[in-house]
Amino acid sequence: MAMAFCLAMAGAALGASSLVTTSLQAQGTSPAVLRGHAGVASCAGSTCHGRSVADGTVVRQDELMRWQEDSSPSGAHSRAWRVIQEPRGQAIVRRMGLDAAGVQRECAGCHASPGSVRPSDGVDCEACHGASGGWLSTHYTVGASHARNVAQGMTDLVRPQVKAQVCLDCHFSGDAKGQFIAHRIMAAGHPRISFELDLFTTLQQHHDEDADYVQRKGGKTNSMRMWAVGQAEAVKRSLELYSRPARAMDGIFPEFTFYDCHSCHRRIYDSEDGNVTAVRNPGRPIDLGTPPYNDENMIMLLAAARVIAPDAAAAFDARAKAFHKAMLANRAETVAAAQALRQSADALSARFASASFTRDQTFAIMDSIASDAIGERYTDYEGAVQSVMAVDTLLNGLVNQGMVAPGSANGLRVQVNQAYAAVRDPNGFQPLAFRRALGGAVRSIRSLR
Repeated sequence: MAMAFCLAMAGAALGASSLVTTSLQAQGTSPAVLRGHAGVASCAGSTCHGRSVADGTVVRQDELMRWQEDSSPSGAHSRAWRVIQEPRGQAIVRRMGLDAAGVQRECAGCHASPGSVRPSDGVDCEACHGASGGWLSTHYTVGASHARNVAQGMTDLVRPQVKAQVCLDCHFSGDAKGQFIAHRIMAAGHPRISFELDLFTTLQQHHDEDADYVQRKGGKTNSMRMWAVGQAEAVKRSLELYSRPARAMDGIFPEFTFYDCHSCHRRIYDSEDGNVTAVRNPGRPIDLGTPPYNDENMIMLLAAARVIAPDAAAAFDARAKAFHKAMLANRAETVAAAQALRQSADALSARFASASFTRDQTFAIMDSIASDAIGERYTDYEGAVQSVMAVDTLLNGLVNQGMVAPGSANGLRVQVNQAYAAVRDPNGFQPLAFRRALGGAVRSIRSLR
């Protein structure tokens, strides 16, 4: 149930990265090796990644088949261009009034890979791993290492901050052509954007983290760290885009994609008793009726900061509230508050990237997510969805790190799935009922301590 739900939530465009170049240059990679998109065929040999069975001695070697798998979440990237040709995609194209050039302009940035001459390949290997011109012929030779491959232009997806930048471009929004998911695109029928770095990574995983992987990459993926860094980077990305006037405004109107969807898409009852359906949010010091900025990732980031960086949590919370409040003043004050909040998120991202995320810390983060102090901020659907994905991710992370027995965790799936059920229907979301479901799941998980 959880995986199916998250796939539905992931319906946003899947794809390429506008910030890969920046990330690679930050790693010390020469721009010269960033060029050269070789395409899927270059990886598809039977001695490389094109086998039909996963019997490779170093890597699985069936990665291409998993990428192409229609019946699996791991095949979503290969289907990215195809979905534009399907009925829902074509309906969106018609509503937006796009011709072929318009589809390339508005859609190819995420539904295909930059530099590829075959859009039909969708989001291919190099969209995530980097254009292979500098490293394709040497990444498997004698003496090859992950560090050398990165130096030659491969994207270092082992680093959570780098990986987040690659994924956020399309699973959240980027600033490159065709990578900003504006409200008008969603109004045409595009799925709502919702993203959580580790959970979506798991859905796309095409490698085994065995002893060889640990030796080559310097250890197993710490899912809890990946989750926390992803939340921080999502906050940074949102504030960065909002600070740009061309992104923050759509004519005389604000760009509504930055705001909480259900603050406007809410049932209205005009009755004798003036029934008000909005619920006050203590994290947003704004008047009822003021469209609130979508703070789903801010809520999660605060929950993690209270455990991993308690000395910085209060400052982050204060800056988040100041940002919301500044939106009642003017744009200049709001941008200044956004930049201050972004600095706090950046500092937390760095703290998380070097933190251990121990067993006790992970349990404490789940408690924080379901605590009264954080839970009273789940007044809207988006934040609630993030909290359920977070609890699921953190529980899975404990299992993957060997901190909790798989059998013990599986026995609690009923409670986790009840929390997912509480956010299955956006139109039927009930904040108080959701908090009870989330609290029940976390109380059950707490028994594992």
